[in-house]
Amino acid sequence: MEFRQLEYFIAVVETGSISAASRKVHIAQPALTRQMRLLEDNIGTQLLDRHARGIRLTVAGEALYSEATRMLDKRADIKARLLALGSGQTGKLSLGVTVTHLWVTEVAKLMGSYRARYPQVALDVFPLLSGPQLEKLQLGNLDVGIIYHDDHTPSGIEARLLHHDSLILAVPVSSPWSKTPPKKLAELAEAEFVWGYRSISPVYYDRVVAHFSRLNFEPRVVQYGADNITILSMVAAGLGVAIVPAASRCHPMTGIDFIELDELTACDMPLWLAWRAGNVSPVLDNFIQMAAEIFA
Repeated sequence: MEFRQLEYFIAVVETGSISAASRKVHIAQPALTRQMRLLEDNIGTQLLDRHARGIRLTVAGEALYSEATRMLDKRADIKARLLALGSGQTGKLSLGVTVTHLWVTEVAKLMGSYRARYPQVALDVFPLLSGPQLEKLQLGNLDVGIIYHDDHTPSGIEARLLHHDSLILAVPVSSPWSKTPPKKLAELAEAEFVWGYRSISPVYYDRVVAHFSRLNFEPRVVQYGADNITILSMVAAGLGVAIVPAASRCHPMTGIDFIELDELTACDMPLWLAWRAGNVSPVLDNFIQMAAEIFA
């Protein structure tokens, strides 16, 4: 029993005759009659009572008609779902983003535009620092991440450069630096700094420290925070000053003034889109393509 024969059978039932059905499905009447005979032979029972004015369904024919319509509808539904999955129209995508970059205009636009273009894809967003993102990507627990890393792509990871970020000084609005901004990092030699832990984002940390080393500058750290948002909240509370990604300015946080210094702007902090090598996923391919369009 073939789907084609079921389509022919339904056409015969709904038109009421072999001749009318042959015109509807564009097949010669003798060929259609033969297909109906083959269908009956295959099933092993009569489906149609032929008479001068057309056909009448047998009890078995009525049962087959009901089942055939459901089968063809189910087939169409399966084909549609498989097509949607194969083209990335449906499915699931897990995205890692540092909390700082959740507020960046292009990142927000990327998430919003992807959701608008692919509303049937479940987009799960996880606020994670670059280090934990890389671990989850390598383990296959995350589909794609927006991270800091150097030019050497980690083993098992593919990446595409999205954006060149830099660094910026964050000070409490009550700080004297807010009213008289420094021009050089050397002026901050005695300032109390809030800093982050290397373990949570080694590439970012090492890149910043290497830049400071070239400038012969070492911050006097008195407080530590788990991530940039925590660090900024400590700055806002007056616990010290901090050097953070320039993208931090996008975060709506009161009590802080951001100060640009040429020495910090010169520090290139490349932002990458990263995913696990070999992750064959249409929804991921669509996301990568859209990221390239938005960050172009």
